[in-house]
This record gives sequence, structure tokens and C-alpha cells, in this order.
Amino acid sequence: MDNAIVTTLADLRRIYGYPSERSQRKCLDYLDVHCRNLIAAAPFLVIGSSQRCGTADVSPRGDAPGFVRVLDDKTLLIPDRPGNNRLDTMSNIIENPNVALLFLIPGMNETLRVNGTAKITQAPDLLLSSVMQGKVPKTAIVVTVAEAFLHCAKALIRSRLWDSSTQIERSQFPSAGQIQAEQIRGLDVAAVEAEIEERNRTRLY
Repeated sequence: MDNAIVTTLADLRRIYGYPSERSQRKCLDYLDVHCRNLIAAAPFLVIGSSQRCGTADVSPRGDAPGFVRVLDDKTLLIPDRPGNNRLDTMSNIIENPNVALLFLIPGMNETLRVNGTAKITQAPDLLLSSVMQGKVPKTAIVVTVAEAFLHCAKALIRSRLWDSSTQIERSQFPSAGQIQAEQIRGLDVAAVEAEIEERNRTRLY
């Protein structure tokens, strides 16, 4: 099987060819009106980051549409809401500022991709602009945009992501508490599920 592994860019291009001129020219180095409108409508994004050594991570971020603010044509602000305090993304940004964002809008099959560099801020004026339910975020991620472009709809069309008829019955899988109790030996399922429910109810902001 090793001889089937693609290891060079030349081989990759031999297999796939090259992008069209339109695909290459669609990449902007700033946020135009369309990017701004899509970001304002997006309640969900995923952020990719990596450590200095290259170990990668991807993490979800979500809130009401408009939670990510465009500060100017080159700058985004992402408030950091309470999580599990692993701080994988934040720790990576400290080591390596390069990040990649993917914005998703329910009902829209195209996605918006933004690549750039990030830093973590405690600036009071920026944090106060992201208050939700009376709670001020402890920090926010400021992203300087290097690339922004619309990604085609094929992946979401194939996955039927927004098609309600494809949604599973949650009961097909164990609860989060059951999964964690099996993965982390010695945990009590009921206690874990009670803790998850309490955090989801009282610590969203």
C-alpha cells in the first residue's frame, strides 16, 4: 500500500490538475461586503490552529448570528465563551498565530473560509462589545485576515447537512455522559450527566 501514497505536489497535480482562473482569483486579502454579510449571518464557525511543532486542532465556536464582529476590512473579533478550559485553540495561538476559519450558515450550502493570524485580547472596549446575557467574555480572539473566499457548495450538498430528513435520532448513540464514563474509567454516569446538564444550563456565557 505504501506505493499508493501520494508524496509530492507534482503527483498531486498530475492526479487533480490545476484550479481554474476563477477559483484562484476569488481569494481576497480583505473582507468585502459579501464576506461581511455572511459573517454577520453565521451562528457557527470552526477554527483550525496548530502548535509550533505542527500538531493541529480544530474547535467549534457558536452563538447568535453576528457574534463574530468585523472590526474593519482586515480584522475579526471572536469572543471566547465558557468551555471546558482545555484552551487548545488559545494555547495554540500563543505558540503559533496562524489560524483558519470556516463559517457555516444554516440553509446555505456555500461556506466562507478565512485564513489569517490571531492574537488574544483582554481589551475592555472589545470585550464589552461582546456581552451576552450580562456576561463579559474573559478574552476574545482578534484575527487579521490574509485570505477570504467563498467555498463551493458540493460538500454540503453531498452531506445534505441542512436536510431535516437526514437528522438522526439522538437515542441511536449513548449520551455524552455515558461515553465519557466509559472512556474515563471510574466516573459515575449519573454524576457526569448531571454536571453536563448543569453546565449547559448555567454556563453558556
